[in-house]
Amino acid sequence: MDAIDRLIVNLMQNGFPITERPYREAAGLIGITEDELIERLGRMLDEGVLTRFGPLFQIERIGGAFTLAAMSVPKADFERVAAIVNAMPEVAHNYEREHELNMWFVLATETPGRIREAIGRIEREAGCKVIDMPKCREYFVGLKFDV
Repeated sequence: MDAIDRLIVNLMQNGFPITERPYREAAGLIGITEDELIERLGRMLDEGVLTRFGPLFQIERIGGAFTLAAMSVPKADFERVAAIVNAMPEVAHNYEREHELNMWFVLATETPGRIREAIGRIEREAGCKVIDMPKCREYFVGLKFDV
């Protein structure tokens, strides 16, 4: 990452313009062209510097659901199970942890009932029990990383 990439990441964490030409407006704040901003974002995504660039939704407000889930996966089987979990369109992100429950992920579905279906599919394909931890209360934590 060069200085411009860092500036892009730092500025975009604070929001993205909601306008007819949001990339042009964001690029103007950075001092580059709209095309350069789009190219740089694409490159950072391709290189894995960024894993995602897009909006965050409060899925319950549009009828959907999400839950935090965890599994205890044998170390020798971790990569196979991670590939199964990560291939599912319902999985928002997945983390390995140093704990008995060593695989954590977020499931997001179009309806609340689909959470149970997704969990069942993971359990059948992976051969591991999924611990479902639905949200009881929501907190907003403004986490931003200065890069």
